[in-house]
Amino acid sequence: MRIPITGWTIVTLAVLLPELLSSGKARAQDVPGIEICTVEKTMERSTSCLQSNVDFLQKTIARLTADHQQKLDAANRQIESLKMTVAGLQKVADEAKKKADAPAAKDTPPPAENDAK
Repeated sequence: MRIPITGWTIVTLAVLLPELLSSGKARAQDVPGIEICTVEKTMERSTSCLQSNVDFLQKTIARLTADHQQKLDAANRQIESLKMTVAGLQKVADEAKKKADAPAAKDTPPPAENDAK
């Protein structure tokens, strides 16, 4: 049985061939994160491992600080906007209350003077 060679077959082989030819061992990847440094035998490797952990933690703290500062700034902007909205609504409510009280005062007759002295 003969397999037809098409463009997709060549592309698939080009992509998969390096994986098929490589050894069965998993390649080490330098993934940033906390490493367990107690397993290192030499002082240089242990120091390098610890420094890598410190660098990772400093970058993480800096990133989280920036993220949380942005959230705080956004929350403060929203609070200021809400304060302005509340002030505007309070002003509208005060005006409505004045309008509601004003007609009631006009409708009531003035107090009658007592002529029986």
